[in-house]
Amino acid sequence: MTSHLEFAIQAWSPYFKRDIECLEKVQRRATKFVKGFKSLGYESRLHKLGLTNLYDRRLRGDLIEAYKIITDKEKVKKEVFFEFSDSDYNLRGHCYKLATKRSHLEVRRKFFSQRVVGACNLLPAHIVEAP
Repeated sequence: MTSHLEFAIQAWSPYFKRDIECLEKVQRRATKFVKGFKSLGYESRLHKLGLTNLYDRRLRGDLIEAYKIITDKEKVKKEVFFEFSDSDYNLRGHCYKLATKRSHLEVRRKFFSQRVVGACNLLPAHIVEAP
């Protein structure tokens, strides 16, 4: 169930509300098929199955993929995806601060390289700089 809903999510992550709700509806329905779970609420089913909602899992997947690209664990040029903040006055956070690329199109703001910047910059240094 989970693997099909998350396959290559960094590339095709939905951003229209109707698409996000449609995917969540699939997971909501699939969790009802587990024996004895039909009468439980959606959040209870997720908790008992050890799952989170799709939004949180997509964000986690985005952050993991960004970490692998930034720390050269993936064999791609990180400069293609990210623009690093070169400000010397930034004393807070971690050494991998990302800058947001300017974009005029709304759809560009939903690209992986754009949507992960804010969340990545908010992570504590001990997480981002971990081996």
